[in-house]
Amino acid sequence: MEELITQITEKNAVVRDWSLKTQREKGDSLVEGCVANLPEHITVNVRQNNLEDLVRVWNQWDSDTRGIFTERYGDIAHLITIRVDEQLIQAMVQFWDPAYQCFTFNQEDMTPTIEEYAALLHIDNVQFGKIYVKEPKPMTFKKKLRVNLFALAIYGLVIFPKVLGHLEVAVVDFFERLKQGVNPVPTILAETFRSLNSCRKMGKGRFIGCAQLLNVRILSHFWKVERTPFHMFSKTFAPLEAYLKKEWPKESPSSIGYQFFRIFAPKI
Repeated sequence: MEELITQITEKNAVVRDWSLKTQREKGDSLVEGCVANLPEHITVNVRQNNLEDLVRVWNQWDSDTRGIFTERYGDIAHLITIRVDEQLIQAMVQFWDPAYQCFTFNQEDMTPTIEEYAALLHIDNVQFGKIYVKEPKPMTFKKKLRVNLFALAIYGLVIFPKVLGHLEVAVVDFFERLKQGVNPVPTILAETFRSLNSCRKMGKGRFIGCAQLLNVRILSHFWKVERTPFHMFSKTFAPLEAYLKKEWPKESPSSIGYQFFRIFAPKI
């Protein structure tokens, strides 16, 4: 395991060196003389759906039903108990660069990736479209319907919360595609980027990406993980569960992140 992590670390270093060298030699892909005209002040609405009913249903399920759900849909159920901090999201949008599709802090750039979101949701462990996957226990039609409807509710109310209190038809169609083996992570990330771009360019608006995932992603980037630098990419590690169990200081974790931005990021 340690040898594999070392190889990944070395490979990432090589890629980073190549990226820096290429940018110095060829510049970037923006049109020469292009100047971003972005609003100085940003107000972002991060209002979320009321998820108390979903939390109550999840708490009523037995371990077998939860296991079946996780095997089918990854760790998306953890999203319903993650608190979204509006100050953190607003700070993140403030430092989002629509041209480069990344957060910019001084000379450092950072952007969520498909691999990171897949690791957070444990999507890599989900066998999409595999009809031969053995379930922990046989399910009745009623239980299978309940599990699928619960997943659909999470996708419509948490992951793609475009219309508060309602599930969009597009989400239902997308959910049907999951049964055909479609990996949801690229779409989740694309919707996040689209919403970040819109809020940053307009200087206002409602963030309609998955705020819970973005909240965890930015904080997990600064976690100090002992010995294992790529702990979150281990198949036996559940990042969202660890986030919920982590003992944060008295001030909220998002406040810590926000103070970090204020100290180290340049004023826009």
